[in-house]
Amino acid sequence: MGATTTDVKEGLKEYFGFDKFKGEQEKIVQSLLSGHDTFVIMPTGGGKSLCYQLPALMMEGVAIIISPLIALMKNQVDLIRNYSESDDIAHFLNSSLTKTEKNRVIKDIRSGRTKMLYVAPETLTKQETVDLFMEIKVSFVAVDEAHCISEWGHDFRPEYRRIREIVEAINQEFPIIALTATATPKVQSDIAKTLQLRDPNIFVSSFNRSNLYYEIRPKKSGQHAIKNILQYIKTKPGKSGIIYVTNRKTADDVAKMLKVNGIKAVSYHAGIDTKIRSKIQDQFLMEDADVIVATIAFGMGIDKPDIRFIIHYDIPKSLENYYQETGRAGRDGMEGECITYFSYKDILKLEKLLRDKTVAERERGLQLINETVAYAESAECRRKFVLHYFGEEYDASRCNAMCDNCRHPKEKVEVTQDTLLAVESIRLLKENHDLPYLIKFLTGKKSKEIADFGYDQMEQFGKGAEHDEQYWNSVIRNAMMIGLIDKDIEKYGTLKLNEKTRNFVAKPFTIEVALNHNFDDESGDGMVEEAAEARASADPALFNILKDLCRKEGKTHNLPPYVIFQETSLEDMATKYPITMEELTHITGVSKGKADRYGKKFVEVIKTYVEENDIDRPEDFVLKSIANKSGEKIKIIQAIDKKISLDDLAKSINISFADLIKELETIVHSGTKLNLDYYLNDKVDEDLMVDIYEYYRTTESDSIEEAFQEFKGDDIEIEDLKLIHIKFLSEMGN
Repeated sequence: MGATTTDVKEGLKEYFGFDKFKGEQEKIVQSLLSGHDTFVIMPTGGGKSLCYQLPALMMEGVAIIISPLIALMKNQVDLIRNYSESDDIAHFLNSSLTKTEKNRVIKDIRSGRTKMLYVAPETLTKQETVDLFMEIKVSFVAVDEAHCISEWGHDFRPEYRRIREIVEAINQEFPIIALTATATPKVQSDIAKTLQLRDPNIFVSSFNRSNLYYEIRPKKSGQHAIKNILQYIKTKPGKSGIIYVTNRKTADDVAKMLKVNGIKAVSYHAGIDTKIRSKIQDQFLMEDADVIVATIAFGMGIDKPDIRFIIHYDIPKSLENYYQETGRAGRDGMEGECITYFSYKDILKLEKLLRDKTVAERERGLQLINETVAYAESAECRRKFVLHYFGEEYDASRCNAMCDNCRHPKEKVEVTQDTLLAVESIRLLKENHDLPYLIKFLTGKKSKEIADFGYDQMEQFGKGAEHDEQYWNSVIRNAMMIGLIDKDIEKYGTLKLNEKTRNFVAKPFTIEVALNHNFDDESGDGMVEEAAEARASADPALFNILKDLCRKEGKTHNLPPYVIFQETSLEDMATKYPITMEELTHITGVSKGKADRYGKKFVEVIKTYVEENDIDRPEDFVLKSIANKSGEKIKIIQAIDKKISLDDLAKSINISFADLIKELETIVHSGTKLNLDYYLNDKVDEDLMVDIYEYYRTTESDSIEEAFQEFKGDDIEIEDLKLIHIKFLSEMGN
């Protein structure tokens, strides 16, 4: 069954056109060709797929490849077909196929033309599928994304637990290959046990992706994060990236915000029709879309090597999720930047999602979340932290400033004695408690759990009270990373001592640590700030210049200055310094129509002022908002377009007539034109309308009360004066 080195290299050239293997690919291929069960742990971009695709093409029979996502299967099948003369070489079998398509797949399998069959775990467990596999020669079974087997994995699928049962039901002798990019030692153990791998050849590649840059940024608010993301993407014109969010609504909202700000962005999530999702994937691959805003499902199996950035708008629920998702950047070995926004509010949201889980699931979920929080807060090398989590030792000096903590290191403090105190406390607690419990003991915080064991009566209780929780988290996490303290995942994260600990106690060595970040305190230096946040108020000198210009333009157009631009708009201009017509449309109360009509002189004056006074203005000074028209406002606009009576309109949306007028004012001030002639022509005499219009045109005041005093002898109601004022603003200002 085995193949020579020459055979596999010739196969590599014949089937894929490559001259040499990457990393341990050749050994993995040889292992499978020799009939050995094989376990592959290889980071995203390492070339896992080839490890089973080449043996499938070289061996007799059909390789069954179990894959968790339909999108992944389609992508992999398309890729393998591109290397072959015939589409029959590879198929997938899942719920997306029509009956006709399914019958064609089965026909090709039975004919022997198919060498690779991708199967969803749900399809695999059906009896008709098992019966089909019993009829044909199976070369081997490949379990892709094998971490789905483990409840400790980040994407647990119960159906994966039944794979061994199905393999035995097929009743043939063939090897199994399990592959994953993200597996902690605990998950690796679960995979091997559940699949009952027989003396497998295990290949563990380094989890280190040296070309990726890791950074955590504080998320002070959703708006702050989006503004920051927008400026970042503007520095990457034409580059591809993925933004990960936790839910569908956020995906849609963020994509819309990016689109209105000139970014070619689309959202992707399970709520979108399957065909449209497939189209979105193609848009991304063909670079018709630069940015995908997606929930976790996107990216698995997407063979796009030149993704330049991965942004987590929401913190991932586990480090496995984080590692796999960031791993989609820079698969071609070129640059890849991974930026995550962190806030404690997002952590609370993740914890709330666990409320309906079983006790065991909640415990597991909380442990995974706590590891993510520890990663975000850590001031030590990010790469070292992640690799330690996956059981790999790493020297932080090799990071080459490819994470924020190494690029901007915090000052370290000497913690040798406190590390010894933490170790001694673990021993006193009989190695039977987790990190939060240990910190309570060290800081002297009484609780029922501590009192029940009588630990609060110990002399050492509270011996570390001079330092806070953040400090002790830094000390203990560092001790874990350098191997002085172990964490027993299966026993709910209890802390254990080891031989290295005992050597350290006998012969202590100096330990220094950078204290954790506290995201409640961090201001987000280096973040893009709104101009209004960066300055206490509008520039008074510029504001006065703009106000004078507004008066002049009013006289030129024979209009009151407030019709040209209201003071709120002038203040916004004097705060944000728009110097182009496009930037002017971002200003409060300035529609595109108003900017085109009146804006040219204003941006010219602002540009001259900025240059003469050497004003330091942010390049992307403002985030253009999505038009915030509530359902009620849209109903109002549509009703007026249909010329529905305003009295009937107010009743239909259950508001008073006075409140309806306020809504109309808001709509017009936002830049939307409203045609109220159909209503006013029946209410107000034509000659009086002309007089009122002329009054509004010539008065510098926008006071309706003053207008009422002027026309109260003309038998007109104040509501009608307000409506005529709205008509005036709509026609002259928009």
